[in-house]
Amino acid sequence: MSEQTFEPGSQAAPAAVAPRSSSPLLTVEGLAKHFPVKQGAFGTKALVRAVDGVDFSVDRGETLGLVGESGCGKTTTGRMVVKLLESTAGKIVFEDRDITRYNRSQMRSLRHDLQIIFQDPYSSLNPRHTVGKIVAMPLQVNGINPPGGVKKRVQELLETVGLNPEHYNRYPHEFSGGQRQRIGIARALALRPKLIVADEPVSALDVSIQAQVINLLRDLQREFDLAFVFIAHDLAVVRHFCQRIGVMYLGKMVEIGDRHQIYEEPAHPYTRALLSAVPDVTKIGEKGRERIRLEGDVPTPLNPPSGCRFRTRCWKAQPKCAEVEPPLLQIGTGQQVACHFPETGPLA
Repeated sequence: MSEQTFEPGSQAAPAAVAPRSSSPLLTVEGLAKHFPVKQGAFGTKALVRAVDGVDFSVDRGETLGLVGESGCGKTTTGRMVVKLLESTAGKIVFEDRDITRYNRSQMRSLRHDLQIIFQDPYSSLNPRHTVGKIVAMPLQVNGINPPGGVKKRVQELLETVGLNPEHYNRYPHEFSGGQRQRIGIARALALRPKLIVADEPVSALDVSIQAQVINLLRDLQREFDLAFVFIAHDLAVVRHFCQRIGVMYLGKMVEIGDRHQIYEEPAHPYTRALLSAVPDVTKIGEKGRERIRLEGDVPTPLNPPSGCRFRTRCWKAQPKCAEVEPPLLQIGTGQQVACHFPETGPLA
């Protein structure tokens, strides 16, 4: 495979999309998370439907990107996958095991295979612990004594993510933001997981550092055959790093497809609107695509619209959209869309 690197503003696809395997590593069905809240002067009980019935799967060694506006439920979905949040409804199947209701002790054996990289490299590391202690923590908690000892394994991990192994005894405040995120990546790799949820791992970093971290994740994916659920706002990064993309809106999955389908021939009106807002730096001075401007604000998850949740901002909405919620149906090879009147053809 030819070596390619990500550069800021680049939209080139790094590799061909691999065929889907028969048995996914992770399968999510009808996943939901409702947060009870009180509203109004009398404390009326209500539910925030942060995630409200999400379906997707991830193959071994594959990267699924989750994109959408802030508040659409991407991070909540990722945290439920690694069991940092308990789901309200739905099913999570990992390696043909239903882990939906696993308790903490049952999850301990799965921590070898399921890990997470957090968004903020500043708050996700304990400032009172050395880098060595932070990276060694998963090994010690799980009672693992690797060949050569814990210190040797930690130093190997630091070197793997591009840090100096001699900095084992330094503290997080002595590192830059990009270096701290590499420490978080080393911690996630300590147990040799099969799937990592990366919750906007580069959004808090400088653009040039983002490119380095993304290229590091790609190299690690190839070396260790890692699968990723990659949560991000930056659509250029998602296009480069992810083989498949899921688009979320107000707690629902509205479209799933491979990289070409989502970026070149999106079927859901919301996906088209989302992509139309991305500036194309390769066409400066030329007439680019016309931006689709959505009217109105995103509805509240406390009281989502009936039927299709996007209908209040959709230019194609018809009476049926308010009456019947569109199911996520397959419209092409691997492409699924939840829309009664999907778009066709390439993105204009």
